[in-house]
Amino acid sequence: MRFDKPIGTFLLLAPTLWGVVLANEGYPSLRLLAIFLAGAVIMRAAGCIANDLADRNLDGHVERTRLRPLVTGVLTVKEAFALLLLLLAVALGLVALTNPLTIKLSIAGAALAMVYPLMKRVTHWPQVVLGLAFSWSIPMAFAASTNSLPTALWWLFTANVLWTVVYDTQYAMVDREDDLSIGIKSTAILFGDLDVRLIGLLQCFCLIAFWQCGVAFDLGAPYYAAVVTVGIMFVRHLWLIRGRDVNQCFAAFNQSKWIGLLILLGLCGHFWLGGVAV
Repeated sequence: MRFDKPIGTFLLLAPTLWGVVLANEGYPSLRLLAIFLAGAVIMRAAGCIANDLADRNLDGHVERTRLRPLVTGVLTVKEAFALLLLLLAVALGLVALTNPLTIKLSIAGAALAMVYPLMKRVTHWPQVVLGLAFSWSIPMAFAASTNSLPTALWWLFTANVLWTVVYDTQYAMVDREDDLSIGIKSTAILFGDLDVRLIGLLQCFCLIAFWQCGVAFDLGAPYYAAVVTVGIMFVRHLWLIRGRDVNQCFAAFNQSKWIGLLILLGLCGHFWLGGVAV
């Protein structure tokens, strides 16, 4: 369940909290906050199990994953399936506390999370599927909070999909050589020698989507300050990965958690400090 590696949980919690805060204008109920916090932690763990089950015959050939429990035999496939079903049942119980629209959306979200591990076998764009899965909590937050899906939310959704593709491509650059040897596909492989430039282009589109989210929701200066700071961090990450050193690529990926926090602080700053619209 990767509780010893919380970076994935942080990256899923970020859009979840963005959605909850934005949908409730900075003041979500403790009940709703607890449901979505628990749901994010549980679904991240479930996604890790689904990923390990799908890759159990491949992980042994990748240096970073060769010691995972299903590879070493510490856990059995039957035990992993049982834990996966338990986590999905708990997640379903949580979403049942909301409303019918959120429940319907959760089915699509769970499907995205479960199908993502298979995508790396059939397309060079599995990062996009991961982005959709990690962003699905945003419309779910609006559905649970307002029982509606305002058009403006899709700017934030799009920004998070693009951001996910950015950081997961950096992550895939770490495994590129191993993935090539075993036939796994990724955007890092697809981009080839243009990887750093294309990541920079995706970062630009991501910033535009974040900015347009601010315009659509009439957000104020604290939010835009956060977006500008994210842009500065993006430049730093491009500098880190410029030489494609695996340690630097992983460092850029690992620092992405601060981007999630920056956008959250920008949203909270707008609602809590009464940010003036730009």
